[in-house]
Amino acid sequence: MIILGLDPGLRNTGYGLIEKSGNSLKFITSGVIHSTDSLTLDKRLLELFNGVTEVIKKYNPNHIAIEETFVNVNPKSTLKLGQARGAVILASAYNGVDVFEYSPNLIKKTVVGVGHADKTQVQMMVKVLLPQSGKQTKDSADALAIAICHAHTYNRKLL
Repeated sequence: MIILGLDPGLRNTGYGLIEKSGNSLKFITSGVIHSTDSLTLDKRLLELFNGVTEVIKKYNPNHIAIEETFVNVNPKSTLKLGQARGAVILASAYNGVDVFEYSPNLIKKTVVGVGHADKTQVQMMVKVLLPQSGKQTKDSADALAIAICHAHTYNRKLL
């Protein structure tokens, strides 16, 4: 099963693809989809939609996993994050791939062992679990962590 993890953000959306075969995980690729700050909001969301669509078409994932929205102290930031998530979820649905959502604490607990781990700890554990992934940005490491969480959680959801 090929899993695409997505860490949505209006400026940077991290993505990470892994393959789950039995109990083993294999790194495929990762990166960041950027939107252009100088564009209007609708055009930036379209850039995210097109970027996610391009990744989906190139790698044909079976599942897409994303982080659930959390409410930020800044309502404007929360709204922008929600809009970016909407573009990512729409791209997934448009391309016929099921989306699974996980809380930030579950993702961190699954990958690091602690629900309130910081981004550096997540990056370190992604490298341990996927040694072939190399050095990751915080966004791509988070996306890989989301994919890893789905790989470990999905079969349990079916029970």
